[in-house]
Amino acid sequence: MIPNVQIFDKTISAYLVLAILGLLTALFVVYRIAEHHGLDEIQMLFMTLIGFGAAGAGGGLLYGLTNYRLIVALFRNFDKISSFRELLSALKIIFGGSVFYGGLIGILIVALVYTRKKHLSVRYLDVAAIGIPMFHVFGRLGCFLSGCCFGIESSVGFVYHYSLIPSANDVRRFPVQLLEAAFNACLCLVLYSLFRKKKLEGRLLSVYLFAYPTFRFFDEFLRGDEYRGIWFGLSTSQWISLLLIAVNAGCLLVSSLRKKRIGSAAAEC
Repeated sequence: MIPNVQIFDKTISAYLVLAILGLLTALFVVYRIAEHHGLDEIQMLFMTLIGFGAAGAGGGLLYGLTNYRLIVALFRNFDKISSFRELLSALKIIFGGSVFYGGLIGILIVALVYTRKKHLSVRYLDVAAIGIPMFHVFGRLGCFLSGCCFGIESSVGFVYHYSLIPSANDVRRFPVQLLEAAFNACLCLVLYSLFRKKKLEGRLLSVYLFAYPTFRFFDEFLRGDEYRGIWFGLSTSQWISLLLIAVNAGCLLVSSLRKKRIGSAAAEC
């Protein structure tokens, strides 16, 4: 597709451009939602900015871990590195990409810790749940233009010629990135509708953590980039999807039991 764009005589990654647009859009939307629903919009902005910072770190870290063979090779050949610049170049290759789930985990940690430390309402987590899929829409559009995260070979789809990943090129591939972008857009609208109607208040992040990982688990079967790692027939992201669903279900169960126990104690009093 269009892996790079020209801006002021400079070549910039199309993914980076879309990611920046996604970040700005998400910041604007969560700010406006907070402003219109009686939340502290500045706190919402700070939490979102810190969350996206953690997302960048988490995404890069998980990308590096999925390339663990390169990390092993780096340690085995560490004595051959002659300068700090060479070391930085090696680390850039290992950690230079991004995995969405690593970023998502970073956002979740920041959101949960920030709201607890600042004693904020669970409604802030609801707003965060709306912002995550909104940003992800732009991210997947960037993936589509760049030719990364590509789909399986298919009679329906697009042919890449300029992807930086050689295996993506010259084969018609299913546009799995567009499918995921469409799903995230729909999920964002559903979550916002629930937020406006004050349904499942304080539970929208849990709704997201059921909906997206479930979709992603099946969506992975349409992915063609197997370099992400395959274990027991499932990809890295599929295992993380199952883990997120299980942890989310466990947290909801514990929360429900705690509320029942508190309710029983109050009734006895």
